[in-house]
Amino acid sequence: MNLNETPLLQIEENVSLASHSTFGIGGPARFLIPVSDPKEAQAAIQFAKQQGLPYFVLGKGSNSLFDDRGYPGVVIHNKISSLQQVHETSFTVGAGYSFSLLGIQTARKGFSGLEFASGIPASVGGAVWMNAGANQRETCDSLVSVDFLHADGELETFKVQDLDFSYRNSSFQSIEGLILSATFKLTPSDAARVKQLAILEKRMLTQPLSEKTAGCIFRNPNHKSTGQLIEEAGLKGTSVGGIIVSPIHANFLVNQGEGTAKQVLELVEIIKARVYEHSGVQLQMEVRRVPYE
Repeated sequence: MNLNETPLLQIEENVSLASHSTFGIGGPARFLIPVSDPKEAQAAIQFAKQQGLPYFVLGKGSNSLFDDRGYPGVVIHNKISSLQQVHETSFTVGAGYSFSLLGIQTARKGFSGLEFASGIPASVGGAVWMNAGANQRETCDSLVSVDFLHADGELETFKVQDLDFSYRNSSFQSIEGLILSATFKLTPSDAARVKQLAILEKRMLTQPLSEKTAGCIFRNPNHKSTGQLIEEAGLKGTSVGGIIVSPIHANFLVNQGEGTAKQVLELVEIIKARVYEHSGVQLQMEVRRVPYE
């Protein structure tokens, strides 16, 4: 692919970020650019640099809290959604592909390793960036390599052994650029589909999947259940404005319709203070704040 060719970008102005957020929160982005291949991704980063503006890479819009004022830079909407079985047990997937759908499809094909992704509202790129995990599994466990576009336009393929992953953290959080695709190696298993369905069924019963949330709002400290800590502090159902602690799972904040980022942050501080007072545990946000710069 010749990245020297400049594609024609679809550049949108003053786009509501609430409509691109699973939380349903956020003011307007000055510019929003959907990209569907590496050339467009490179051109979008170049556009931001030419404008002298910061940029933010958006996937499915989960695990993010946009400011009520919006984002005064360039939001690059990663929609690279290719899926290819490159080997008998390996799949290369575009960063914009649904992580949940990938978990469902690979399990249907009889492959184990990504069943836990079922129901996680992230893109593949977001899951890699965050090292998303559940059910004692993390994204990095099945990862082989990641194709990455550096901010200077250089393409690089990272092998998983050359990257650092930990709980909700990856090397990509400190590298400027954009994840293009990821390759996963899975294991043939006749039980994969049954396991995936069981995970999804449990998630649907115990998490507010149909509500406007950003996913778990706090990290689990030392593998303790933050939801349990919040519930034990008597905070289920507590609300600030349009934001409420989910009655289903206390580590989810739900936007009931007119919630704002300011209300989310106020409720976050209430929860942190009450949990610390009750259990001595200092909670840390898992959801990524996207500041107004």
